[in-house]
Amino acid sequence: MKASTFVYPWDVNGDPEAAGRIAGLGVRQVTLAAAYHSTRALTPRHPRHRIVTAEHASVLYPADARWEGRLLRPYPAGDWAPGDAYGEAAAALADAGLEVHTWVVLAHNSRLGADHPNTSVVNAYGDRYPWAPCIAQPATGAYLVDLAAEAAVRPGARGTELESLGWYGLQHLHAHDKTGGVGLGDAGMYLMALCFCPTCREGYGEQGVDADELAAAVRDALEPLWQGAPDDEDWAGVVKLLGEEKAAATRAWRDATARTLQEAAVAAVRAAAPDGFQVLLHADPVTYHVGANPGVDPAHILSVADGVVVPCAGGPGLLTPFAEQGREGAVVAANFPVISGMGGSPGTLAADAAQARRLGATELRLYHAGLASDGDLESVRSALAGL
Repeated sequence: MKASTFVYPWDVNGDPEAAGRIAGLGVRQVTLAAAYHSTRALTPRHPRHRIVTAEHASVLYPADARWEGRLLRPYPAGDWAPGDAYGEAAAALADAGLEVHTWVVLAHNSRLGADHPNTSVVNAYGDRYPWAPCIAQPATGAYLVDLAAEAAVRPGARGTELESLGWYGLQHLHAHDKTGGVGLGDAGMYLMALCFCPTCREGYGEQGVDADELAAAVRDALEPLWQGAPDDEDWAGVVKLLGEEKAAATRAWRDATARTLQEAAVAAVRAAAPDGFQVLLHADPVTYHVGANPGVDPAHILSVADGVVVPCAGGPGLLTPFAEQGREGAVVAANFPVISGMGGSPGTLAADAAQARRLGATELRLYHAGLASDGDLESVRSALAGL
């Protein structure tokens, strides 16, 4: 069962032992960040530093001329990833015998929202989410498609994994996050993710729903949740809160918008890539879910991309809807966190991988070789040796 681990360029560059250490885990592939959001990351084995602060979303290589004269364009990295940091790390990892795929974060960019506020999702209260570009806006969509193509197809890469290729919502660890005081639940989070920027307001109108009435209905539906009422945890909860007609209209608009962006981004990557280049999406099989693993229709996305990377932090159950499609050759990669301090369970990786295989997983993804402790990496090494 092929396994890949996620890695940042700063985990490798400046550490002559890093590439060999990662190869020694027993993985055949690394998924190396080429475009990434802001983060504060631990580097527990690096000879020169222990903490890397990536101050804003950036590309980790020199952007090309396609962006000249454009208002929306990727930001270069600062001193956390100077020059062609991706290319330097990719070369070292390939020299260690590892297959390198790019890791590309798309619709998750706080710097973009700060510099260009009109690109952001706007909720029913008028609050902007600067970390969440509205994927319905034509200029934003064009930016994301071109970024996907450029960042995915780096020299020597054999494939890519596209993260956040869909709607983003309230769920985001933003600065010192203080949003967990009220349990909104699944349905409440969906309502808080609905965008009311001018483009989305027009989109709701095309679905036969007045945007002002919809926003008022969303606020009314959320009011009991702010007061502590329990929330239903599935789509029936959204319908209960918002009403069938309005709920269906929002989902029709958002599902169609996400599908269009996903199709365009994958097509752009394929057009730029060599033959045999693999394109995977980080995805959730529930279409109204938002975030780093945006909701998709399993049958549709497996007709567009070569496969999916599926979050399994809460168990491998989300694999089943993708595996049930039975598409020959499709990759269904089970993504397990292996950092004990961040909620992962490297000690149960062998058992977790076996269960994932029974549910239809074809590959493993391990988050994250650069962040994990030596003890966690030893558990990973032992588990992979037995697979």
